[in-house]
Amino acid sequence: MPAPTPETDLDARALAYHEHPRPGKLAIHATKPLATQRDLSMAYSPGVAAACRAIAADPLTAARYTARGNLVAVISNGTAVLGLGNIGALASKPVMEGKAVLFKKFADIDVFDIEMNADDPQKLIEAVAALEPTFGAINLEDIKAPECFQVERELKARMNIPVFHDDQHGTAIVVGAAVTNALEIGGKAIESLKVVSTGGGAAGIACLELLVALGVKRENIRLYDIGGLVHPERDDLSPEKARFAQPGPKPELAEALKGADVFLGLSAPGLLTGEMVRDMAPQPMIFALANPTPEIMPDVAREARPDAMIATGRSDFPNQINNVLCFPFIFRGALDVGAREINEEMKMAAVRAIAELARATAAAELANAYEGEDLRFGPENLIPKPFDPRLLEAVAPAVAQAAMDSGVATRPIEDFAAYREHLARFVYRSGFLMKPVFARARGLEKRVVYAEGEHERVLRAVQAAIEEKLAKPILVGRRKVVEARCEKFALKIRPDVHFELCDPEDDPRYGEYWRGYHALTERQGVSPDAARQIIRTNTTAIAAMMLQRGEADALVCGLAGHYLWHLKYLESVIGRRASACRLASLTAVITPKATVFITDAYAASEPSAEDLSQITLMAAQEMRRFGVEPKAAFVCGSNFGARDTPGALKLRKTVRLLDEIAPDFEYEGEMHVDAAMDPTVRQRIFPSSRLQGPANLLVFPNLDAAHAAVNLLVSMADGLRVGPLLMGLNKPAHIVTPTTTARGILNVTALAAVDAAYHDRREEQAAE
Repeated sequence: MPAPTPETDLDARALAYHEHPRPGKLAIHATKPLATQRDLSMAYSPGVAAACRAIAADPLTAARYTARGNLVAVISNGTAVLGLGNIGALASKPVMEGKAVLFKKFADIDVFDIEMNADDPQKLIEAVAALEPTFGAINLEDIKAPECFQVERELKARMNIPVFHDDQHGTAIVVGAAVTNALEIGGKAIESLKVVSTGGGAAGIACLELLVALGVKRENIRLYDIGGLVHPERDDLSPEKARFAQPGPKPELAEALKGADVFLGLSAPGLLTGEMVRDMAPQPMIFALANPTPEIMPDVAREARPDAMIATGRSDFPNQINNVLCFPFIFRGALDVGAREINEEMKMAAVRAIAELARATAAAELANAYEGEDLRFGPENLIPKPFDPRLLEAVAPAVAQAAMDSGVATRPIEDFAAYREHLARFVYRSGFLMKPVFARARGLEKRVVYAEGEHERVLRAVQAAIEEKLAKPILVGRRKVVEARCEKFALKIRPDVHFELCDPEDDPRYGEYWRGYHALTERQGVSPDAARQIIRTNTTAIAAMMLQRGEADALVCGLAGHYLWHLKYLESVIGRRASACRLASLTAVITPKATVFITDAYAASEPSAEDLSQITLMAAQEMRRFGVEPKAAFVCGSNFGARDTPGALKLRKTVRLLDEIAPDFEYEGEMHVDAAMDPTVRQRIFPSSRLQGPANLLVFPNLDAAHAAVNLLVSMADGLRVGPLLMGLNKPAHIVTPTTTARGILNVTALAAVDAAYHDRREEQAAE
């Protein structure tokens, strides 16, 4: 039923004030303004009444006008906390708070953790059920078996929102994904698997039920608990365990493991021995998930069976079965379609999505968290790493689609492409800013040369650039090293097949390069012998020569060495544009509140007013390549003539010089940072300012001030740096910093390709 039509203009404004993102979009809730009496009247009485009436008329609009659609309760009674047992609700609070952090970090889901003194499962059920109006979903945590089965079952029947016991289903989903991939590696059929499991708790039972759903035959499963084999003759079995009671012989654990394909342990340390592992089937799957000490240590299992595929619950061994691989993303997908429950179809969709992601090439961003590790799919990488940024984009849409297909979605997503884009913006904060640049770069087929072609981050960025069709890469690096590292990092790219390689030790152009370099630099004190040495060892100089000779269209360097060191070689070889008074840099910093461009934090140490006016013009032109209309503020310690410091005098003159040029963008100064970013502050100080709204380009009087501003925003305001972008050279070249991530290099690659297209256009216009 549609929401009622607003009765008054006040109602319309109030509903707009309270509105959260529309269904199908990632629910990143922006802070509502609350600075004036008018804001107060919207946030509370009388305006809030309009939202109340809308929800009373149609309860589904609660997701539109409140935070409920992005709010999860993490609830525990503390009866089965980690491996600590029944330590009580209060002692469980650190775990629940940690769970809340993971929800927010990985999927931007808001959480209340709720710890209840309710050992009686029926009291717990009644208390949780009464919370339904507050939350969009319920995550049950650390509730002991068998009560946890009853609690989840009854709450799912009573509540019209997802109820998910993560200890059960989260573990099961990740195990299911690992088994799926282990089957692919081992070439086994799931119907023929022989499974032996120890531990009849919530996670163990859920894992077995999910394996059955995947195709394992129930009669091929043997379950052991503290009482031994789960057998029909036992009278102490819960209904959940009884489903795995197999009639017939009663073998001991060691006997049951002979010829078994899978050991699933969620029990106690040291329960499995190397001798037992040796008796298992070829390429056995060993899930030793007891924490903190597994049923068998991986090195013991590996020594007994080198062909085994081993997973534990620990982060210091490969294949960690970690629930964080699924629960944030399952809830994200469920919330975004207003799912009434998390059903079997949604869980199976998560299994498939996680398994498929592990088989994909490792993302460039993943290398930042696991630099130097072998990330290729195989026995030691059956499942993705917890910090794989693609998990959100892979799992949440799969779960959302499964909810829609199975009929439990109350707010189906109409535009899945837009939904995926919103998810990507959360994962890659630079995504929104870079989208128009990526769109322009695709199809240009510009040749981008990378000076540090042997570096892991460059190689990963190059693979991503090839996959996204952003450029035709050229790498400077030794062939054997590049080939070995592509293999080591499980990259699909290879020299001469996917990219051009310039090997400094074996390139027929070496003689042409050093002689050309010497001709350009002999009046800078560079002798022929020095030129030979530089072109043999200095990859930035080599890349610059390729760009200068027209063998590349753009250049990226800077991962090794000082910024000014690279700048020296680029300026010597490529030279400065005739229209550029000097070289300068521009850096974009993306913060949770805004994106701001800052110049110059790297190249021009003490620019003059004349320099700054030209730098501002170049920066404005560069910003427009991002699709951003520049609004420049000249920032220092003076507000509109209040002080005559050297910096203020310089910026005042810069503004006068721009007035003479009359550029086609807004600018103003000199002013403090708060006046630049807050138009209400600026209005109080200087009501006649020609700058409207917040500034998005900050120009500082010198490099020290600009550099400090960039690093303060990055360090203290959770800022993400894009760039720096080098401006003023004859041809497109950019110097990144040694800390730039693979994603950052990819961003600069796209910018370099677009810069190359602009350079070509300038050349054509000059020729005409």
